Amino acid sequence: MDYTFYLAVLTASITAGTPLLYAALGELLAERSGVLNLGVEGMMLVGAVTGFMVTAVTGNPWLGAVSAMMAGGALAFVHAFLSITMRANQVVTGLALTLFGTGFSSLIGRPFIGVPLPATFVDISVPLLSQIPWLGQVFFMHDPLVYVTYFLVPLVWVFLYWTRPGMNVQAVGEDPAAADAVGINVNLVRYVCVVVGGMLAGLGGAYLTLALAPVWLDGMTAGRGWIAIALVIFAVWNPLRAMAGAYLFGGVAALGFRIQIIGLPISPFVLQMMPYIFTIIVLIFVTYQGRVKRLGAPGALGLHFDREER
Repeated sequence: MDYTFYLAVLTASITAGTPLLYAALGELLAERSGVLNLGVEGMMLVGAVTGFMVTAVTGNPWLGAVSAMMAGGALAFVHAFLSITMRANQVVTGLALTLFGTGFSSLIGRPFIGVPLPATFVDISVPLLSQIPWLGQVFFMHDPLVYVTYFLVPLVWVFLYWTRPGMNVQAVGEDPAAADAVGINVNLVRYVCVVVGGMLAGLGGAYLTLALAPVWLDGMTAGRGWIAIALVIFAVWNPLRAMAGAYLFGGVAALGFRIQIIGLPISPFVLQMMPYIFTIIVLIFVTYQGRVKRLGAPGALGLHFDREER
């Protein structure tokens, strides 16, 4: 295998990791506010099918991407209402929304199976930067949604660690009673974070159907929503580490695909299992590390808040 093989894997890791990155950033925001969202898989599926349907009808992938964000945000709003306002169990609510999103996307997407898209997001080379040896091809010869993440990740990092609203989000996730005592609207912060997180998950799903593989198939997220949740833990709730982790997970998936292309005598089923095996290994490692030191999980993650119980 020459350098072109490794270059192709590195390039593919960026595109394969992008939907994971969008979903992980959304989950990270929700969890930073103290809300556990296990409905990411369902939100990605609803976003994927909505983006595909709107693009198929309008011929505009940007409208498809925005529609996917709205669909993911709508499903996240349901999760926020049930878990924050109605104080339902966050785990049960998230799992229910994943089941709903899986079935609903299959139902409304059935007429669009096998339908070609009139337009998709295509790769655009960034002038000058794309001419840099190695780095140019790996990072600067992608579609616009990949470039959006280059700005989105540092923006989320700056928001969380260097702005007052971001500090409020972290305060709500750590100790909602203390945050409420200093005048922070805990429920509003959590609602906003959960809905924005759902919008990003929907956009991650849309990336699959509008850029990575422009076709609609039932269950085409293939567990990426669950990997995104694991990725948040792997990244210890840090956006910059989430970006690196997304590309690492994407690289594992891309490596398995490239190995199939060059024809190495490895079962394709084993290669398809690689990202999920890697996820399990990462979770085992993170769990072990968590016994040694606190990894940065929000103190009130998954816990309800009621002002009357302060």
